[in-house]
Amino acid sequence: MVLRVVKADHQLLKAPHRHQTSQACRCAVVISSKVSKRAVIRNRLRRLLHDHLRRRLEVASEHANYWALIKLNPVCSTTESSLLLKECDRLLHEAGLMS
Repeated sequence: MVLRVVKADHQLLKAPHRHQTSQACRCAVVISSKVSKRAVIRNRLRRLLHDHLRRRLEVASEHANYWALIKLNPVCSTTESSLLLKECDRLLHEAGLMS
């Protein structure tokens, strides 16, 4: 799993969303077909991570000006869910998005 965090650039957003103030860090999860050829598995992993990130980062309003991108490696399809979530927490902690 790879995590990239950048300072938010609101000019990259579509016009209706540029002036909305976000309460938390914006996150994206990327899962390629190399992780799994089956969309059902990729979507299950995506939902798992989105829910986990929402619960972890919604209270951290001091990070509202950051965008995070999580990319899963092919090994992640066979990894247990609890281990993926622990790895996600570790990466968020290292990036300074979670205490």
